[in-house]
Amino acid sequence: MQNQSQISKSRWNILKLLKWTTSYFKSHNIDKPRTDAEILLSYALKLRRIDLYLRYDQPLSDEELSLFKSYIKRRIHREPVAYIVGTKGFWTLDFKVKNDVLIPRPETECLVEAALLLLPEDSNPIPKYILDLGTGSGAITLSLASQRPKNIFFASDRSIRAISIAHRNAKDYDLDGIINFFVGDWFNPIKADIHPFDMIISNPPYIPSGMIGRLQPEIYLYEPIEALDGGEDGLYHVRQIIQWAHAYLNKNGFLLLEIGHDQRDDVLEIINNCNKYDNIVFENDLSGFQRVVQMRKK
Repeated sequence: MQNQSQISKSRWNILKLLKWTTSYFKSHNIDKPRTDAEILLSYALKLRRIDLYLRYDQPLSDEELSLFKSYIKRRIHREPVAYIVGTKGFWTLDFKVKNDVLIPRPETECLVEAALLLLPEDSNPIPKYILDLGTGSGAITLSLASQRPKNIFFASDRSIRAISIAHRNAKDYDLDGIINFFVGDWFNPIKADIHPFDMIISNPPYIPSGMIGRLQPEIYLYEPIEALDGGEDGLYHVRQIIQWAHAYLNKNGFLLLEIGHDQRDDVLEIINNCNKYDNIVFENDLSGFQRVVQMRKK
């Protein structure tokens, strides 16, 4: 197989380059090699993915080839495609992402879906107060706000860079006026006499510290470790949120969390020991794992 330097030695059209890149990615054990090749090439050419096949015989200029080669190099070094192109689709929106925030994942859409089922339709005249802890790119709170815009949203993160990205994403969809962003570590910056929340939602770090190095290199080499590391048992932050959230929830308010695929029993024990919640429900993700837990304040 040709090596990467040979790309520049002949005239390449879109289809030929897609085939070569797919094969090259496969040889480097890249997941979804064809998809990655299509996304990176369409980004380099400023085209939609479907346009690659409508213009499959279109040749690339030297500048386009050079740019695409730089993306190939980054992907071979296992940099995630989302960080290379700077965006990731989630729910019904596209979000700007950098390595200051986690890349939104499909399983987290189950958390959004569960929250929407608990929120009133916009015809309800009384807005709900909703807090998103550890918002990252803002994917959860923006997805909710886009579909329930008459509610009042608050979103926090300990990283000021993450909050900056989330705020930029909110502005892209004209949602910055209904989401109140602030920097803080879980509940620390929230005053005890604040208006109680009707819902608190979070996708906290839940990977055990010792497991992080065993994840895909796309994750442990590039994504923010502080947004992954859940402590020795993976439940340090989950435990903190469950133990304190009830103090900030309205009567019958809901707490929703994303958890690890094998953490259901341990999380249930934490909830029961806390003795502040009832109506505990675990929801499956698309792979059948119990990925979301929701509970109601007693």
